[in-house]
Amino acid sequence: MASAPDPLSRPIMWRGNILCVCLLPASKGDAAAIETELLRDYKFGQQQLIELWGQACALAITKAYPLSALSKKQPTVLVICGPDQNGSIGLVCARHLRIFDYEPTIYHPKRSSHSLHQDFTIQCEKMDIPFLSYLPTEVQLINDAYNLVIDAMLGLEADSSNIKEPYSGILVTLKQIKIPIVSVDVPSGWDADEPSQDGINPEVLISLMAPKKCALNFSGKHFLAGRFLPYDIQKKYELNLPDYAGTDCLLEL
Repeated sequence: MASAPDPLSRPIMWRGNILCVCLLPASKGDAAAIETELLRDYKFGQQQLIELWGQACALAITKAYPLSALSKKQPTVLVICGPDQNGSIGLVCARHLRIFDYEPTIYHPKRSSHSLHQDFTIQCEKMDIPFLSYLPTEVQLINDAYNLVIDAMLGLEADSSNIKEPYSGILVTLKQIKIPIVSVDVPSGWDADEPSQDGINPEVLISLMAPKKCALNFSGKHFLAGRFLPYDIQKKYELNLPDYAGTDCLLEL
């Protein structure tokens, strides 16, 4: 069994008078390869990974926006889910937020035929989480109804140069809203390997496993979620992940 990485063996830099360990971002290709290894070689299940990520995302949201700090009387949250894995993570996140006494509403315009995705949807329905039939194009309606929006639409696997409806229209709306946006792993409309030039501007980013290259210049509140990567994988891909505190499953970068 591999031992924990030695912090002194990691790339380091000086930040003022403080010696810091450099956190190296993962490329889109590396992130996909890591997930493949987790599923194939380490025998993680797809449902297991999505559950871990979704719960960690919900915990990050409770830290960034605790119930006591929300601006509206009702702790309403809009979760926008896509048809792929990021959408499934958004469904799990919504379920855990409901358990944490938030009031999530889900907008899920194109539901996946994948059985896991359907199972996560049913779990939300059984917990009486409402689903919107359409997203208002009147931006002020969204601003008035919700405290924040969780962007779990497109994620790592999306082609940012070819975003089709309904997601291209949703992005136009999200660029205009005034309430905070929380993006899961890769903000929708961004290329995972490049900083955004013309995408949405989330206030919070929750990176899964490791930050992606697009997060290098992200200036908002940034969380790393998913404290389960085997040390051999961390070492192989030279991720240089920071140490989590105590038993926490996420940390703020």
